[in-house]
Amino acid sequence: MDRATVGPAMDMPIMHDSDRYDFVRDIGSGNFGVARLMRDKVTKELVAVKYIERGDKIDEHVRREIINHRSLRHPNIVRFKEVILTPTHLAIVMEYASGGELFERICAAGRFNEDE
Repeated sequence: MDRATVGPAMDMPIMHDSDRYDFVRDIGSGNFGVARLMRDKVTKELVAVKYIERGDKIDEHVRREIINHRSLRHPNIVRFKEVILTPTHLAIVMEYASGGELFERICAAGRFNEDE
């Protein structure tokens, strides 16, 4: 995959995620791939890494999601950190939010007040 496939402004080194992160545990899966909890080897920070298999699944929608998410800065939005291109996957590294799935919390609570 060349840089133009994902976006010209992205720095996309070919590397293995274990070069920088240690695996902690799996945290979810979906139509596009899996999400794993990882620990930065240098800072010891926990991060969520979303793995998307390279190939047909990396389409215009995923490219746009990456480009748009990179510029978002808000305390209530999970922060985008970097994208790693591995030999087999695109790994999207994001801030780890330990509160669980928002959808599951909404279903369990029924409704929230404005402060929540």
